Amino acid sequence: MDLVVVWSILIALVFILYIVLDGFGLGIGLLFLVRRNEEERDLMINSIAPVWDMNQTWLVFGGGAIFAVFPTVYGVLFSALYIPLLTFVFGLIFRGVTFEFRAGAGRKAIWSWAFFAGSLLAVLAQGVTLGGVLSGTKVSGGHFAGGPLDWLNPFSVMIGFALIAGYILLGSTYLLMKTTGPVQERAYSQALPAAWIVLGFQVLVTLWTPLHYPQVLTRWLSPPRIYFIWIFPAMGLLVFYRLIRALKDRRESFPFIYSVLFFLSGYLGLLASIYPYAIPPDITFHQAAAQHETLRLTLWGALIALPVVLGYTAYSYSVFRGKVGRERYYH
Repeated sequence: MDLVVVWSILIALVFILYIVLDGFGLGIGLLFLVRRNEEERDLMINSIAPVWDMNQTWLVFGGGAIFAVFPTVYGVLFSALYIPLLTFVFGLIFRGVTFEFRAGAGRKAIWSWAFFAGSLLAVLAQGVTLGGVLSGTKVSGGHFAGGPLDWLNPFSVMIGFALIAGYILLGSTYLLMKTTGPVQERAYSQALPAAWIVLGFQVLVTLWTPLHYPQVLTRWLSPPRIYFIWIFPAMGLLVFYRLIRALKDRRESFPFIYSVLFFLSGYLGLLASIYPYAIPPDITFHQAAAQHETLRLTLWGALIALPVVLGYTAYSYSVFRGKVGRERYYH
C-alpha cells in the first residue's frame, strides 16, 4: 500500500468536507448584507448555530495532517502564503467573536455588519490562498525562494471572487432546507443568479488556468489523464442543469445536494489536473512526504479519529435536522 497516496486522498477528503460544511456558514454570513431586518438574520444564524464549531474541526484536522505528513508542504506554502493564510485565520476568529457577541447584544446591527465583514475577509483570503497555490511557488532546496507578495495577482484575486459566489450558492441553498417564509423566498431569488455566476467563474477558471499554469493543459490532453479528466466538467454541467431545474421547481433539499455535487465536480477536476504535485509546479506529494514510519503511525491515529468525527458530525446533523425557528428547531 502506498501510504503517500492514502494520505493524499484523506487530506483531499478532509478539505472538501471543510469547504462544504463551513462553506454554507460563510455563505450565510455573506448573505447578511442583503437581509432586511435582524429577525431574518436571527433565523439565518439559528440555522447554523448548532453545527457552527463542529464544521471548523475539519480545518484543524487538515492543517494538523499536513504538518505531520507533508512537512515540506507546510513549510513552503505557509511561508509563501503567510499573509493570506493569517488573514484567513483572522477572518475566522473575528467572525467567531462577532457570532458570540451578536447573540447577547441588545443592538445587533453593528454585530451583523461585523459578522458579514469577518465572513467576507475569510472567504476572500481563502480564495486568494488557493489562487496563490495554483499560481506556482518558487522553491529552492526544499524551501520557499520567492517574495512575500508572489501570491497577489489577477488570477488569485479572481479565485477569491469566485469563492464568494460559490459560498453564496451553498449558503442560499442551505437556507432553502432550513427556513420558511420570507427568508426562504429570498434564498430562492439569490440561489439562481448565484448558480449562473458560479458557472461563469468555473468556465473562466478553466480557460485561465492553462494560461497561468501551462503544464495543466499538457496533462488535460495527454494519456492516460485525457481518458478520465473530462468526466468532471461533464459531471459539473449535468449537475448544474439539475440544480437549475430544482430551483425553478422550488424544491427544498435537492438544490443544496446539487450545489455540493457542483462544488465536488470542480474540486475533483482541480485535483486531477495538478496531481501528483503538492506544490505546483515542482514538488510532488512523494517528495514532500514525511518518513514512512511517520506516515504509518499517523495513519493509525487518523483511522481512529476520522470515523469518530464523521460519526459525530452525521449524528449532530441528524439531531438538528428540520426547519429552524427564532427560538428552537421544529419538524
